[in-house]
Amino acid sequence: MSYLYNNINWYSMSDAAIITELGKQLKRMRIRANITQQELAAKSGIFRSTISEIENGRVSNMLSFVQILRGLEQLDVLGAFVVPDSISPLMVAEQQAKYRKRATGSRKTKPASEW
Repeated sequence: MSYLYNNINWYSMSDAAIITELGKQLKRMRIRANITQQELAAKSGIFRSTISEIENGRVSNMLSFVQILRGLEQLDVLGAFVVPDSISPLMVAEQQAKYRKRATGSRKTKPASEW
């Protein structure tokens, strides 16, 4: 199965090519935000050289990647990685069985006799 996102066929790329492309995308985000590498380093809490390495496609760690996204205020792109939970029909049926089917209504009590 081939998935295209912004005309990039991720499945046809090697791991190294994907890392290089991710670095290019981070650089585009940074430039679009009009932030220098030094400013981003200060906002992200990492070294400027780490940002340069990632932007140039050199392998780094996931923590640095997340810190850069946070510094760019672009953490929302991580939403693409979230796989929604699916609920099985059996679980739905079990949940529905727990709900009451009828209301009992209010019961009227007889007033105490005057005797």
